[in-house]
Amino acid sequence: MKYKGRERSSRVEDRRSGGGGRMVRGGGLVGLVVLLLYGVFSGNFGPLLQNLLSGGAQSLTQSTESAPVSSAAEEELVEFCEVVLRDTEVVWERIFREQLGARYEPPTLVLFRDRVESACGLASAATGPFYCPADRKLYLDLSFFEELKSRFGAPGDFAMAYVIAHEVAHHVQNNLGTLEKVNTLRARASETQSNALSVRTELQADFYSGVWAHYAERLLGTLEDGDLKEALNAAQAIGDDRLQKQAQGYVVPESFTHGTSAQRMEWFARGYKTGDVRQGDTFAELGS
Repeated sequence: MKYKGRERSSRVEDRRSGGGGRMVRGGGLVGLVVLLLYGVFSGNFGPLLQNLLSGGAQSLTQSTESAPVSSAAEEELVEFCEVVLRDTEVVWERIFREQLGARYEPPTLVLFRDRVESACGLASAATGPFYCPADRKLYLDLSFFEELKSRFGAPGDFAMAYVIAHEVAHHVQNNLGTLEKVNTLRARASETQSNALSVRTELQADFYSGVWAHYAERLLGTLEDGDLKEALNAAQAIGDDRLQKQAQGYVVPESFTHGTSAQRMEWFARGYKTGDVRQGDTFAELGS
C-alpha cells in the first residue's frame, strides 16, 4: 500500500504515554475479548458495551504528561495509521454524499499501550482493536499489528489497513443508525439470536471495508499488487470457525459472533467488487 509522504488525518489521539497524558496531532485531534485467539475486530457487541449497561497542519500539542517513548518503527506505524484513517475520511465523505445524500462525520482514532479508558469502559490491549459508539472513537494498541502477523498469520500493510477500515466501518454503521437498531433487537433476543445478529453486523462491517478498498484503489490509487490478497487473508484468519478450531479443536456454530472465514472473505470481496454501500444488507442474507 502506498502511504509514505501522503496526507495524514488530524483525528488521532496518542495516549501511548499512559496515565491520562496524550499527544494530539493536528491540534484536534465490538464479540469476544481476546482470550487466546478471540475478539479481534470487535465492533461494539463485546464486554466493553455490556459494561456500559479534518486533516490539516501537522502541528503537535502536548499535555503536561511526558510524550510516549517510541521507536522509529512504531512511529512509522503511527504515520501509517494516520494515512489510512485519512483515506477512510476521504472515501466515506464521498460515499455518504454521492450514494446516501448525507454528511459523514469521521471518528477519532485513539492509540494506546496496554490499557485504555473509553466511554464503553476500561479495556486492555488483549481486547484487540475496537470501536466505542458512545464516544465515536476507534481504539488500537499498535502491538496488535505484530499479533496479526505472528499469531494470526496475516502479514502485510494492507492487512493492517483492513483492521482500521473494519473499525471505521462500525462507525459508519453507527452513523447510519444500524448499531442502535441491532442493540435494541439483541436486548430482547436469546443468546443464539443475539450471536446471529452480531455475525450479521460484523459481516456488514467486512462489506463496508471492501467498499473502502474499492475506492482506495480507484479514487486514491493507493493499492499495490498483493494488497487485496493481504486483506482477504486477514479476513480469513479471523473467521470464528478457524479461531475455534485452532483454540479448542472443534467449532460451535451457534456461538459464532463474527462469521466464518468464508463469509468474511465473501462479504469483503463483495464490497470491493461493487463499491456500492447499498448492496451490503447482511441482515437480509448471511451469505454462503
